[in-house]
Amino acid sequence: IFCNASKHQGKFLVQGTNDSSVVSKVSAAAQGYFQDVFLQHFVCKAARRAPLINRGYYVRWRAVDHCVRRFLHITDNCPKRQILSLGAGFDSAYFRLRADEALDRAVVFEIDFPDVTRRKAALINSDNTLRGMLDPHLPSCTGPEYVSSGRYRLLGVDVREESQVEEALSAAGLDWAAPTLILSEVVLTYMETKWSDAVISWTAKLLPQSLFVMYEQIHPLDPFGRIMQDHFLKLNSTLHALLQYPDTAAQRNRFLDKGWEQCVCLDMNDFYFGLVPEEERGRVESLEPFDEYEVSSSSVNSWVAVLPGVRLHHTATSLPGGGVVVYGGRSSPLNPIRGLFRVTLDTRDTVKLCVEQMDCTGEPPAPRWRHTTTAVSHKGKDFLIVFGGKNESEAALGDGYFLCPDQQHWTEIPVEGSAPVARHTHSACSYQGGVVVFGGLDRRGLPLGDTALLRPTDRGFSWERIEVQPPPVPRYSHSAHVIGEKLLVVGGVWLHSDGVPGVVMINLTTRSSVEFSLDTTSVPWPLMLHSFCSELTDSEEPELLLIGGGGNCFSFGTHFNLQPVTVDLRPALG
Repeated sequence: IFCNASKHQGKFLVQGTNDSSVVSKVSAAAQGYFQDVFLQHFVCKAARRAPLINRGYYVRWRAVDHCVRRFLHITDNCPKRQILSLGAGFDSAYFRLRADEALDRAVVFEIDFPDVTRRKAALINSDNTLRGMLDPHLPSCTGPEYVSSGRYRLLGVDVREESQVEEALSAAGLDWAAPTLILSEVVLTYMETKWSDAVISWTAKLLPQSLFVMYEQIHPLDPFGRIMQDHFLKLNSTLHALLQYPDTAAQRNRFLDKGWEQCVCLDMNDFYFGLVPEEERGRVESLEPFDEYEVSSSSVNSWVAVLPGVRLHHTATSLPGGGVVVYGGRSSPLNPIRGLFRVTLDTRDTVKLCVEQMDCTGEPPAPRWRHTTTAVSHKGKDFLIVFGGKNESEAALGDGYFLCPDQQHWTEIPVEGSAPVARHTHSACSYQGGVVVFGGLDRRGLPLGDTALLRPTDRGFSWERIEVQPPPVPRYSHSAHVIGEKLLVVGGVWLHSDGVPGVVMINLTTRSSVEFSLDTTSVPWPLMLHSFCSELTDSEEPELLLIGGGGNCFSFGTHFNLQPVTVDLRPALG
């Protein structure tokens, strides 16, 4: 990629991203996310990736495959069509499409560095399965052409060099007037921006009957994006175009400014929930135990070590009479933790935590995690209500159970009204003897932005849906607090394309909401506001103390918030 000799090492490190990518795709295919029997022939040793990585590469593979299949479908009546893959690496698309008999009147052209294409040609020529997918009588290869078959041409040339690429493709038989699909799967971003812009321009100029499909990273400045950038900087593989074209709008304008007539730009959330059928999503989500909805596998504040064993995604709820009840959680996505514990603080001699198992009578809830446990009041008695969550068999739960902590008994209390939809990773705060529930993820994995009240009644409780205007942006893995008549929702994760969640103030009386962004410029490290704890301070000015948060950022490394931070609540509280 780089011009001068002092940066040649960077070229080979960029090529190394191809090797890592194909291993990840092999892992996803091996676990049944998609079918591709040819990928395995391009790796020396397979490795099983984490479920999060497998899902990510499935969505990437599915998005590119969707575009390829759509192109082949809409050009089915054309006498000739072409696929031009820039920086193809060890992609197996030609072999997969040929096996599916999808390349009628179509030719696949692949371009990459000569070093990469030599390696790929050697693998193809030495492998009976791959070689068998080529024409039996291959013409001799000349110049930068390393494999020449009737429907497949593999060329070793620097894609930045327009004249060389044009000459090599012409010699290899590319028809510049034929309908052509141009593919660039995480390729152009490794070039300096002036070169990637030039590629986008010359393809528009030379291939007037073409579609350009590009898959690249966006959002460089949110906490996840900053971790991602640091990862590639450490690999000496800078993502050059990311800052100049940071979002879908900028990428769309980029193509329109470089000679393309139309441009549609989706992020992978849009693609996954909008273009992958629900049945297929259900199949994929059932393949492996998965509990990394925040793109984090753990958090510094989501485990408890003072209890027997460790647990994640449990609840720790303060009791009105003192102490804390710890309920639920899991040790792995297949192993929920049963039982309850009461934790109290003994300060008589030395400060120590006392942990006592609660042996409760009555009908207990099904084991769960990512639920809420909240203090409520019924007929002058204190109760805890466990609501929602998920477990190893249910994608989301919508039931509620009442516990009388004094009697250590699961109690049936009448509840009227329509309960909120099943959810997990939501918030639930005590409010006027009942509960106010906000957000979370539903059974489909979509964020929720609804607000519901569980109000005390003479007989028991009643659910009521609150219509808030304007509707808050759906989110999950947030924290929430009630101050007077105001519900403050802090942080979380959303599918909204602009920025990261700040604070939304919901007035429970007027049923109105206001979104406030968080100014994090004074925090010298990426502040990730998911899987964190928050507490209202006792200071004169209303403040919120945020503790912990963060986790694994896909394959880019792990980040935990380094120290607590405070949030001034005066703007939200007026």
